Amino acid sequence: MPVRMSEFITVQVGQCGNQIGSVFWPQVLEEYGITSRNSNSTPSRIDKSFKSFFDCPESFPKACHSATELRRSKVTARALLVDMEEKVVDRFHHGSLHHLFDKKCFLTNHPGSGNNWAVGHFTHFNSHRSALEDKLRHMAEKCDCLCGVLVLLSLGGGTGAGLGTAIVRLLEDQFPLVDRFVTCVHPGQYNDVITSPYNIALSLRCLSEHASCVIPVDNKALGDICERHQLNKGTKPFQDVNNVIVSMLLNLTSGSRFSGSLNCDLSDLSSLVPRPSLHYLSASLSPLDLNLSRDVSFVNKKRNLLQEVCAREDQLLRVNALGGQLLSAALLCRGQVPLSTLRQYVTRFQSKVKYASWSDPGVKTGLCSVPPVGHNSAMLCLVNSTNMANFFNDSLHHFNLLYKRKAHVHHYTNVDGFDCDDFLLTRESLMTSAMKYSEAANFVEIPRLKVR
Repeated sequence: MPVRMSEFITVQVGQCGNQIGSVFWPQVLEEYGITSRNSNSTPSRIDKSFKSFFDCPESFPKACHSATELRRSKVTARALLVDMEEKVVDRFHHGSLHHLFDKKCFLTNHPGSGNNWAVGHFTHFNSHRSALEDKLRHMAEKCDCLCGVLVLLSLGGGTGAGLGTAIVRLLEDQFPLVDRFVTCVHPGQYNDVITSPYNIALSLRCLSEHASCVIPVDNKALGDICERHQLNKGTKPFQDVNNVIVSMLLNLTSGSRFSGSLNCDLSDLSSLVPRPSLHYLSASLSPLDLNLSRDVSFVNKKRNLLQEVCAREDQLLRVNALGGQLLSAALLCRGQVPLSTLRQYVTRFQSKVKYASWSDPGVKTGLCSVPPVGHNSAMLCLVNSTNMANFFNDSLHHFNLLYKRKAHVHHYTNVDGFDCDDFLLTRESLMTSAMKYSEAANFVEIPRLKVR
């Protein structure tokens, strides 16, 4: 079936969000056959789907070989780059793809947020709200069919967590009919910020209220995956982890960008959210040996995609999602996956998991014909599981360890706009989210009245 003309705005906030973005954009171009170097190759994927992430002039050529030609054609990424420190964002000014980013899409400031959620959420947001509105409106007005906004941020810091969640709230206010898809990075055990339990809890409260769909990932889980699959050889710190996140995002949006016999647009994933408050999805991905994808032996390797996405140790978030009762699930495939094989995957998946008694044991499926770069096929598994309650309970536990001693509370209450009650409301929000996921397995379905 032909691909729908879905367009996205990408918002990358803070150091973490922009580090992910620095990996994201080169890989997006590579999926369309464009490299950052001059090349004599003939790309085959430059079509209207290229506009999903880019603003293209009417004179944009159908054949484009390199980033140099993109610059000549004045193609720009539909992205908003935000950080209250210039160091991370500065790479987008001077990198090989600097011409892709319009000067209007940058927002920086000095100094940063000092790992304080309240400073980012209130101080910086109030100072830059007008500029943020203008920049988002500028990008939205260039879209013919804005499908959603992809937000990349970290939960543990000040700018990404504080200002990032404020931007999510702003998006709901300014574009209420446009879905807000948030990929947030939990620091896990790689945490060197003492106040991060506060930042994580405050962020989750905001995302529970204002995001359409949240896919949290865990730095510890990602690090273990990279070590186990030997993805971290010869890469910069966190480069391998960001590769996994970007691969997940490219698979997530592939059905909105390319053609396929059973395409699944990103907006179709609303069926995975049975109730507005239950919109946290756990993700797993196959293949994971991304840095080895140029090796022919890996490209031609026969893989059991379903077995890999169901492996507990390869989940991008440590909640053992498949061990709980499922509220919904999706298997999104790319590349050379026959429809009959996908049906077998669905049958085997249903036999491996347990659904909530009230839930339809169906599986949302997608089949995009374009494979990821360097591989014949790939699969992304998204699960909405009652075990997501563990994610909120763990965040609540670490929040309480600090808050029961009122440690560092004054750093937050001294910020204009932040109130002492915000801590109590945040704790209540975490408890409520955990309770809703725990109780989701026991929803009581009230039969409809029969009218004679």
